[in-house]
Amino acid sequence: QVQLMESGGDSVQAGGSLRLSCTSSKYRYCMGWFRQAPGKEREGVAALFTRTGRAYYADSVQGRFTIARDTTDDTLYLEMNSLKPEDTAVYYCAAERPECRGVGRVDEYRYWGRGTQVSVSS
Repeated sequence: QVQLMESGGDSVQAGGSLRLSCTSSKYRYCMGWFRQAPGKEREGVAALFTRTGRAYYADSVQGRFTIARDTTDDTLYLEMNSLKPEDTAVYYCAAERPECRGVGRVDEYRYWGRGTQVSVSS
C-alpha cells in the first residue's frame, strides 16, 4: 500500500510563498495535489506524470504554482508563489491514477495523504 504524508503548510501573508512536500512509501507514476476549503469540494491543483515529467495545473494556480519531484528520495513538491487568500485550504497529496492527463478528479486517485493546512491572510 502507498503511504503519503504532506508537510509544509503554514500561515502566510498574501503574496508570500510556501513549499509543500509529500513523502511516499513508493513513488508512483502519477501524483497530484488537491485542495479543499471549508464548505467546498476538493479540487485538483496540479498533477505530474512522472514518466515524462509533464505537469498539469488548474487555471486558478497556473503561473503561480509549480509541481516537481525529487527522484532521489521520492518526494513530491508543490511550490506556491504569489499566494492569495483564496488559496487558503487543506492541501492533499494524491497518488495512483489510471491515466495521467489534466489535474484529475478526486475519484480518479487511489491513495491520499491526510492533508496540510495552508492559510493566506490579507
